[in-house]
Amino acid sequence: MIGFVLRALIAACGLWIAARIVPGIHVLSWESLLAAAFLLGIVNAIVRPILILLTLPFTIITLGLFLLVINGLMLELVALFLHGFQVHGIVAAILGSIVVGLTGWVGSWFIGGHGGLAVRRR
Repeated sequence: MIGFVLRALIAACGLWIAARIVPGIHVLSWESLLAAAFLLGIVNAIVRPILILLTLPFTIITLGLFLLVINGLMLELVALFLHGFQVHGIVAAILGSIVVGLTGWVGSWFIGGHGGLAVRRR
């Protein structure tokens, strides 16, 4: 459970950075930022794998680049459900998902998600 909370906080940082540097992404409050990060984690755990499976031929044909579109759609889906989080257009969503993904990758590296610097328990 603590891993999910840490990843949600990292996603919140990524969403905040995306709102700062990507035109078309707006966050109205810290509460909506945290809610968007939490909802993004749920959407990525439930909806994203199903969508990846359904669009597998497109992903293979585009050599994986279609995954950027899927990630952008997940960000758009979160914005659809939250009033305080807005994404205007698929280009902003794709750029925002790249920022959130990079932030999550770096954050996971530091907290020990994939061979990071975290100390392992014995």
